[in-house]
Parts: sequence; structure tokens; C-alpha cells
Amino acid sequence: MKPFQKVCLFKSLLANCHCHSQLDSCLLPPVAKKISCVVGLHNHGSWRPKSLLDTARFTLSFNSWHRKNHQGSQALWKHETVQKYLETLSKEYQQVSHLLNADSLNDFEQRTLMRRCADLSPIAAAFQEIKEAEREFQELEAMCTELDSRDEKQLLELALEEKETLDKKMNMMCRKLFQLLVPKEKYDRSPVILEVTAGRTTGGDICQQFTKEMFEMYQSYADYKRWTFDIVNYTPAEIGGLHHAAAHISGENVYRHLKYEGGTHRVQRIPETGLSSRMQRIHTGTMSVIVLPQPEEVDVKVDPKDLRIDTFRARGAGGQHVNKTDSAVRIVHLPTGLAVECQQERSQQMNKEIALRTLRAKLYQQIIEKQLSQEQSARKLQLGTRAQSERIRTYNFTQDRVTDHRISYDARNIKEILSGKEALDKLINRLLEYAEIEAVTQYLENLQALEGGGC
Repeated sequence: MKPFQKVCLFKSLLANCHCHSQLDSCLLPPVAKKISCVVGLHNHGSWRPKSLLDTARFTLSFNSWHRKNHQGSQALWKHETVQKYLETLSKEYQQVSHLLNADSLNDFEQRTLMRRCADLSPIAAAFQEIKEAEREFQELEAMCTELDSRDEKQLLELALEEKETLDKKMNMMCRKLFQLLVPKEKYDRSPVILEVTAGRTTGGDICQQFTKEMFEMYQSYADYKRWTFDIVNYTPAEIGGLHHAAAHISGENVYRHLKYEGGTHRVQRIPETGLSSRMQRIHTGTMSVIVLPQPEEVDVKVDPKDLRIDTFRARGAGGQHVNKTDSAVRIVHLPTGLAVECQQERSQQMNKEIALRTLRAKLYQQIIEKQLSQEQSARKLQLGTRAQSERIRTYNFTQDRVTDHRISYDARNIKEILSGKEALDKLINRLLEYAEIEAVTQYLENLQALEGGGC
């Protein structure tokens, strides 16, 4: 039988199967069974390369306790379901690599196998790398036990240091593997528009002051990550604080690192100045952060007929020219009521371009929120909805503590975090790791749903 006839027969037999789990019981020819591991049936006979999600179906026993306690990447790696799933992918990679050497493949089969091989290759490599590291870790554990029994303190200290280093390396390798398993958000590499707005407080001007500190924190973080930070709008408060500000941030993976910063940030502190002695108590205030991925022109099309463009004189500091000409621009999107303004540049045209860019980002955010809402309809992600109204973090100055409520994580030394450098980067990376674990957990729960519901 010619290869083309084999594939046609395989398609015909597959069409008579109720779901992929029946493949083993079907009397398929050997070549068809081999191809079945890389090609899936979709929409009644329309063919597509099989996704990683379709490869294996195991029952996942993760429950709310695992999420509540936020077990790390290595804990997820050790889970039996994850091990079985990764072993299946590794075996499939070996099978696909072997099939690629066959002489009887036609162009369709070869292209399909090559695509699948490209998908599986980095996963199989990362899986084997972690397995090797595990064996090395076990050898170190045995060595530490032996050295401890011999009371070899110096050698034991060196072995323990090496063991700790390897443990951190394994955690990074597990994160890398899980990042390969789940699809990346298409806007992770996008630049962003970041906006900060002061909220209300029980007294004093702590909201405006805190908003200024937060904006400066993100500015310092952009410098720490070697990103570009361009201020789009800046409205200072009367007493040294900040009412509202916006900035365009571009660089490597900006949205990926900042997407979980959006929401309400709460501050608890004793105001330093401006209040009588009887008011010198802990006050609570809020400020909000909005992080909008910057879309390409093709992502969001804005009809000029739907816009109302107003010009006015800029407010606040900026020099004589800024304050004496109608260079500031406000744009209102009539269908949605969204309004943006820009007054930073001397040129009205430049302010208009920046305002349009910000408007597209806000319209794009509405699309993203709708998509996220649909994706999370079955179960709200641990890290929340990224909505502006969602309280995500509390900065308690009296206790020198920052609490991220989404992952129940406390960090000390507020000044270090507000400096926008290593401490903030550590907190953000912790959020990213939990998001990756949550995504893998959801991914494997989908496999369980497929197993329970059939095709």
C-alpha cells in the first residue's frame, strides 16, 4: 500500500472512532497508528498538528490546599501526574525522531512530524536535564549523610553549599520546563502604558505621596531592567504628591513582568507632616495602577469618525510655552466613552499621537479583559483578574511589611521594594512563578476534563 493510501485509510478509520482514546482498540495499520500520535482529528475530518494538550490524559489530584499553600515549581514537578505526562512526551519525542528517519514518508507526513518534533524537542531536553540534576542531588544527599556520620565538618559544609546551589538551579530548570508547557500570552513581549492614580484616604495627603513613590518605584524598576521609560502625563498634587501620571515603557518582556501590577495598592502609614498631634495615627489610603499592553496598529483600528478631539492649555509645571499655547490634547472615543489626554510635549501633534497610542492601548485592554474573563469562566485564577478595582497589595509602613494578597506572601523592608531594584524584582518573579504553576495546573486539569468528558 502506498503512503498516500495508508494516510487515507487512517483518516477513514479515525472518522469512525468516537474519540482518540479508542485508537488502541481500532484495527489500524502500523503506519497509521504511528502517525496517530502526531496528528489529530478536528472538526469532522479537518486535519491539524496535535497540540501538547491532546497528547496524554491523566487524572490530576491537585486540590485547593496545594494552591493555598503555593507549593513551588519543584513540588509540582514531583507530582505523579506531571511525571507521567512528561514521560509520555519524552517517549513520543523519541518515537517521532525515529519516524523521521523512515524512507516511506510523504511530504505531508514529514512536515507534520517535523513540526511535532520541534514542539517536543526543548521539552524532552529540559526533562532529561532535570532528571540528571535529580540524580546528582541524590548523590550529594548521600554524601552529606556520610560526611555527617564521619564528623567531617569542613567537607560537609562544602557539600551542603553545593547542594543548596543545585537545588536553586533545579527550581529554575523546573520553571523553564513549565514555561515550555503552557502557551505564552501574545502580548508578553509588548511595551506598556502604565498609569497611576491617587485614591482616597482617611486623612492627610498620604495617597498623593504614596502615588508619587509608586510611580518613582516603577521608573526605577524600568531603569533596573534597562527599559525605556517615557512620561506621557504627569499631574502633581499641591503638597508634593501626585494625583495622576502615565508613562510609556518599552523593552524586553515589559508586559510579562508588569501585568500583575495592575490593581489597587493599599498603604498604611502615619503621615509625617501636615496633621495635628491628635491626628498622628495610622491612616489607610489607596492608589490604583493600570498596566495596558501597547498594541500594534493592526490589533486595534480606531475610526476617526468615532473620536472627539479637544485642545487646551497644559496645566502644572512645564515652562512658558507649554502653559501659553493650546498644546494639550484630549481625545474621547464616543462609542465607549473612554477619554485620554496628553500635555507633556510642546507640540500639539506629538501630544495627539501619544494620546491616540494610549487610547488604542485602553481599547486593547478591554479586548484582553474580555478574553481573560472567558478563559477564567470555569475557575478564577489565583492571581486574580488584573482589574483596576481588585486590591492586590498592602504596604504597611509601621510594620515595614508588604503583603501580596493574591499569593499570601509577605516581604520585609518597604524602602528596598520602593527603590525599584532587586527586592521588587524578586517579588515580581515570585508572582510569575506562581502564575506559571497555576497555568500548568489548569493545563493538566483540562486533561482531566477531557478524560472525564470524552471527546
